[in-house]
Amino acid sequence: MANAFDCDICVVGAGAAGLSVAVGAAQLGARTVLFERGEMGGDCLNYGCVPSKALLAAAQVAHTIAEARQFGLNASAPEADFAAVMAHVHEVIAQIAPHDSVERLEGLGVRVIRAQAAFTGREELSGGETRVRARRFVIAAGSSAVIPAIAGIGDVPVLTNETLFALKERPAHLLIIGAGPVGVEMAQAFGRLGSAVTLFEQGALLPRDEPELVKILRERLAADGIDIREGARISAVARTASGVLIRDASNREVTGSHLLVAAGRQPRLAGLALERAAIAYTSRGIRVDERLRTTNRRVYALGDVIGPPLFTHVAGYQAGIVIRNALFRLRAKVDYRALPRVTYCDPELAHVGLTEAQARERFGASVQAVHASLAENDRARAERHTAGGIKVVIDRRGTVLGAGILAPHAGEHLPLWGLAITRRLRLSALSDLMIAYPTRGELAKAAVSAFYGPKLFSPWPRRLVRVLLSLT
Repeated sequence: MANAFDCDICVVGAGAAGLSVAVGAAQLGARTVLFERGEMGGDCLNYGCVPSKALLAAAQVAHTIAEARQFGLNASAPEADFAAVMAHVHEVIAQIAPHDSVERLEGLGVRVIRAQAAFTGREELSGGETRVRARRFVIAAGSSAVIPAIAGIGDVPVLTNETLFALKERPAHLLIIGAGPVGVEMAQAFGRLGSAVTLFEQGALLPRDEPELVKILRERLAADGIDIREGARISAVARTASGVLIRDASNREVTGSHLLVAAGRQPRLAGLALERAAIAYTSRGIRVDERLRTTNRRVYALGDVIGPPLFTHVAGYQAGIVIRNALFRLRAKVDYRALPRVTYCDPELAHVGLTEAQARERFGASVQAVHASLAENDRARAERHTAGGIKVVIDRRGTVLGAGILAPHAGEHLPLWGLAITRRLRLSALSDLMIAYPTRGELAKAAVSAFYGPKLFSPWPRRLVRVLLSLT
């Protein structure tokens, strides 16, 4: 090979996980090499978080215009110029791309090699015309969309997150398989931009989330015109003259112009030759311990390539764990107790920590749930967006175990509850917190009041007050 050299850290994959490790290592003075065969920035920048949120923003503006009359404003129905909407999406990508570019990384001291990397042994890998030996390797190869085994699916044009944002014309009728976060977000976005949308899910809509909050969101999606088909067992798909046909197990048929598959992710392991480096893996991802080490102690793995949880912010968090272990030898371990996740629809559905079902499975019947409705929040009333609320899960001592919020920008509320979980705080710790009025942040105090109010205003405190007032 033309090039062969040694380094301290060799990273495979320039998505969120790999970039975070490579940049951090280089800035700390480690000799760093990064292999990437595809787009710099990975799925998050090019096919995931960034373009989807840009599309959702356009859809939200369209919806705001459509709802203007409830505020006494006269506005004509919005008409989406879909090509211009997609131009907006790609402009946002282009604005962020320099941060993840080869030029920036090389300016920080990272050697970037644009090639598929494959291990040639326990301490070496190669890609293109380059062979690298490293003290530590980091695998961050990411994941790709799963195409389910449905009869006929290989014969129809299928969109995934990697091809969806290349559309130039708005789908007349978008069929979506999978009602997880991606399916729900794209259903609402395309629906608000003028597409008819049918959303298929073999189970329940967003099954990992709090069912009370999902129920309200389901009603919101239906009001947006989304045809939601839960418990749908798809038996076949077929190409038609006008697009794609989906047939379920009851022989009911729906025909659409486009088909989007959002039915899960699978780790990108092909081509890495992990066996040569004695790295164990399954179809769900590379096997790692709590320190994110693989079965080859020189090699770490993180991000989607190790399996759930599949979030960009988790990849960034894991990168910090790898840096601390690989460079500082601090024996850092992952801790997902305060794991946040958000479905960025309108209203947003955000969770951190355990749901009530998860908490009861772990801690038993002593778990309690506290609710507060957005309908009682003055900011929500002023903005006429009262569908939603908060659900806080606590143990028998009042310690916060998790929180679910359905509200506009609900994800912005999660840091408070994540801190409470991380620091093992009780709800009482929030009782003296001063929160600006009127904000949706007052949902936190409403939850505290919902828990302590019945105790504070029960008969015995009333009797105590009467006694104290009788004293001279």
